Amino acid sequence: MYENRKFVIFSVTELDLVDFSQVLETSAQTVRKSVDGTLTFVKYDGDMPPSVGALTTKSVEHGYTDMINILQGPDWTSPAGNNIN
Repeated sequence: MYENRKFVIFSVTELDLVDFSQVLETSAQTVRKSVDGTLTFVKYDGDMPPSVGALTTKSVEHGYTDMINILQGPDWTSPAGNNIN
């Protein structure tokens, strides 16, 4: 389904360096962040966009299935019942 879709995780400190016309997210304000707020990611189809390639804190490229597994982990999903209101 998403065989060409790639994901790269990176530090939120580099969000301003991403050209959002090159990725599938719409803006720095709408990206998902890790539970501790220090990491985020972008997704794209095909080759890595230049603005993503220039990030110094980027991870390796992840495929769709790998990224789903990562996002289900404790760094990206708060345990039920631990939300602060």
